[in-house]
Amino acid sequence: MHTISTNAYSADLAPIPSLSGPEWPHVSHIAIQECGERLLPMSLAPSPIKVFPAYARLGIPGAIPECFVREGVYRALLAAARSLPPGVHLLVLDGWRPWRVQQYLFDTLHEAIHHNHPNAAEDELLARTREFVSLPSRDPAAPSPHLTGGAVDVTLCDADGLPLDMGTLFDEAIPASHTDHFEQLGELPPSQQQVRDNRRLLYHAMQQQGFTNLPSEWWHFDLGDQLWAHYGGHRQACYGPAELDTIENRWRRQIS
Repeated sequence: MHTISTNAYSADLAPIPSLSGPEWPHVSHIAIQECGERLLPMSLAPSPIKVFPAYARLGIPGAIPECFVREGVYRALLAAARSLPPGVHLLVLDGWRPWRVQQYLFDTLHEAIHHNHPNAAEDELLARTREFVSLPSRDPAAPSPHLTGGAVDVTLCDADGLPLDMGTLFDEAIPASHTDHFEQLGELPPSQQQVRDNRRLLYHAMQQQGFTNLPSEWWHFDLGDQLWAHYGGHRQACYGPAELDTIENRWRRQIS
C-alpha cells in the first residue's frame, strides 16, 4: 500500500457514520423505475480517474477487462474525483458485473467461510457470505447491485496510480473492511490515523456526489440502484439489471 498524507484535507471531515447492514428483504422490494440510461466504459474518463478492472486482472472466470457504469454514475465519479486534493486520484476497480462473476464470488466466499466454520448452520453461512457478497440475482425486480451498473468499487491512489493505504485489501472479507472500523478504535497510532483519514476522504467525496456506501465494504458505493434507494431514503431505484450483449451492442453503436 502506498502512503501519501491526506491529513491536511481530512482534518475537517466528519467521522464516517456507523450504519447497519442492509435489510435485504426490504431492499429487494424497493420498486425500480428503469430510466434507460446507457452504460459507459470508465476507461473513457480523463484524469483524475484511473481504471483497473480487478477481477479480469485476477483471472476471475467470466470477468471482463473493463469497468462499465451507467452514465449518471460515470459523471458522478468524475465529479468525485475532481473534488479530491491535488495528487490524489480515484481508482475504479469494478462496476457492472456479469451474473456469472457474481455467482463465482458468492460461491467462493461461501466455501471459504464453510471451510473455516465447518459446524456453522446454513443460515449463518449465508448471512456471513452476504455481508461481503450480495446474492447472485438476475430477477428484474431484485437484481444484484453490480448487475445494474449502479454499484461501483473504488479506492484512492496517487498520481502514479499507486493505491493509498485503506487498512485492508479490496474485497478482503474481514471485520476491518467495514467502512467505520477505524472510527470505532478510539485513539489511533499515526499509521492508522492515516488509514482512517483516507477512508474519510473517499467516503465524503463519494457521498457529496450522491453515492451511498455499503457499510461492510469501504470500497463499495451505489447510485441509482436499490441499495442506494435503501440507504438514501429514496422511494424507488432507477437502475434495473443490464445484460452483457446489451452493453456491447450499445457501445459498438456509439463508436461506429
